[in-house]
Amino acid sequence: MPTVDPRRFVRIRWTIYAVLVAAYMLVFFHRFAPGVVSGELAAAFGTSAATLGSLSAMYFYIYTAMQMPAGVLADTLGSRLSVTMGNLVAGLGSVLFGLADDLAAASLGRFLVGLGVSVVFVGLMKSNSVWFSERRYGTISGLTLLLGNVGAIAATGPLALMLLWVDWRSLFVVLGAAAMVLALLSWWLVRDRPEQLGFPSVREMEGLPPHAPRQQHWLRDLRAVLANRRLWPGFFYDLGITGSLFGMLGLWAVPLMRDVHGLGRGEASLYTTAGTVAFAAGCLLAGHVSDRLGRRRPVLQTGALLYLAMCLALLFLPWGPGFTGLTLFTLMGLAAGSFVVAYAHAKEVTAPSLSGMAIALVNTGLFLGAALFQPLFGWVMDLGWDGSLSAAGVPVYGPQDYQRGLWLLTGFAALATVASWRLVETGCRNVTRSGP
Repeated sequence: MPTVDPRRFVRIRWTIYAVLVAAYMLVFFHRFAPGVVSGELAAAFGTSAATLGSLSAMYFYIYTAMQMPAGVLADTLGSRLSVTMGNLVAGLGSVLFGLADDLAAASLGRFLVGLGVSVVFVGLMKSNSVWFSERRYGTISGLTLLLGNVGAIAATGPLALMLLWVDWRSLFVVLGAAAMVLALLSWWLVRDRPEQLGFPSVREMEGLPPHAPRQQHWLRDLRAVLANRRLWPGFFYDLGITGSLFGMLGLWAVPLMRDVHGLGRGEASLYTTAGTVAFAAGCLLAGHVSDRLGRRRPVLQTGALLYLAMCLALLFLPWGPGFTGLTLFTLMGLAAGSFVVAYAHAKEVTAPSLSGMAIALVNTGLFLGAALFQPLFGWVMDLGWDGSLSAAGVPVYGPQDYQRGLWLLTGFAALATVASWRLVETGCRNVTRSGP
C-alpha cells in the first residue's frame, strides 16, 4: 500500500466534499423557492393552483425521470463529469427561468434546472461512498442533508427578506451564474476516487480488502438493481414521507398560511423555515443515531410514525398561527429527516459497486412523490374552488379547499409508514455476497 499523507488526504477529501455540497445547496434552493415566490409566479403567468403546481413540479418531473440515469452516470462516468455537466445545464435553466416572458419559457427553464441538478445528489452520495468510511456513512449522509438543507432554509424566510430588495427574476439569473461557477470548480477540484490522486482506497487504509470491481455491462447492473426487492420499500418510503414534505414546504405551506390564517408572505415563510430547519437537524440526528445503534429499520419506522401523527394533527386538531402551528411544522420536518437512513440502507442491500444506482432508485421515489404531490394538491383544491381572486389576480382558496389537500398529505404519510415495516435490517453493514 502506498504511503499516505493523512493531512493531504483529509484536505483533498473535504475540498471535494465542499464543492459538491455547495452545488447540492443550490439544488435545495431551487426545490423550495417556488413556494415563496408563488404569488409573483401566479401574477406573472396568470396561473391557477393546478397550473402553478405543474410549473413548480416541472423540476420534479425531470428530476424523477433522471434519477436512474444519474445513478448509471455516477457508477460509470463518475461524479466529476456528471456534476460538472449538471451544474452547467442547471445554470442555463435558472437564467432562462428568470428571464421568461411566458409560462412556456418558464416551464422550459424549470425543466432545465431540474435536468441539471438531478445528477448532483447521486454524484455527491457516490463520492461520499468512496471518500469516507462505510462505518460512518449514515453520519456523513446526515451531514450532507443538513448542509443541503441550508439551501432549503435560504429559500424560505431569507428568500422572503431578499425579495424586499431584489425582484425574483434577477435572483434566478444570479443563481444561474453561481451554478456555472460551481461547474468550473467541480471540473478543477473533484476526483472520482482516491486512487486517481495516488492514495489507496479508504477500505485499504482501514486494513480491509478492496471491493471487487464489477465487470459486466452497466445495463445488466441496472437490471440487477431494479430486480432487488430489498430496495423497493425504501423507494416507497421516500415517496411517501419526503416527497410529500418537499411538495408541501416547497409550494403549498405558504399559500395555506396566507389563505387560511391570513398571514403575509414573510410571516407564513416562518413556518416553512421551521420545517426545513427541523428537517435538516432531523437528517443529521437520524444518520448519527442509526450509526450509533447499528440498526436502520427502527429509525425509519419511528420517523414514519411521527410524520403520520403530525399530518393527522394538521388535519384534525384545532391548530393555528403561533406555537401550535410552528410545533407541528417543526415536528413534521424533524420526523421526515429519518429518510436519510434509507440511502444508507439502499447502499447496504446492494453490491458496493452499484451504490450509485441503488441510491438513485430510492431517490427516484422521493422525487416521484413530490412530482405527484404538488399538482395533485392543487387539483384537489381546484375541485371545490369558488373562483375567488385577490386584488392582484391571485386565486384565493378557503379552509375546506386546503382540508382536501391535507387528506392527500396524510395518505402519503400512511404509505411511508407501511413501507417502513417492509424494510430488512442490515445492521449497518453490506448484506450482499460481495459485502465485507
